[in-house]
Amino acid sequence: MTIIEPANSALDTFVRFAVLLLELAGTMAILAGAITAIFLFVSRVRACGIQAAYQPVRAVLGRSILLGLEFLVAGDILKSLVINPSLDDLLVLAGLILVRTFLSVSLGVEINGHWPWQETAMAARAEPLARPSTRQKKNQPGGRGEE
Repeated sequence: MTIIEPANSALDTFVRFAVLLLELAGTMAILAGAITAIFLFVSRVRACGIQAAYQPVRAVLGRSILLGLEFLVAGDILKSLVINPSLDDLLVLAGLILVRTFLSVSLGVEINGHWPWQETAMAARAEPLARPSTRQKKNQPGGRGEE
């Protein structure tokens, strides 16, 4: 298989540095989220008990894992498409994206309690509840019914 070499060594150096930064950002996001989740867990266990602390800690940890995966996939995309664009690397990238998508959807369901495509329908159902009715507006200070 042929590997396409960058035309400029400065561009190659820049892309390699960008990949390193993205991988570092992904690792740091996951690590910072894990540390935050530990501190949150300890403080909530003291305040409200294990049962009340469990779900918020899982949500914080899950969100940090998702953010970290986003950075790591971005680094893999650059690495596979710019630095070493071979068919093997593209297949590995496709596998990584599939795994990341599965993890993202499953973590999102665990954190939010519903499928990602249900958010629009849920927001539409909640909208009439969030908007005060015309009658309520007229009776409130500053409403149309105020003289």
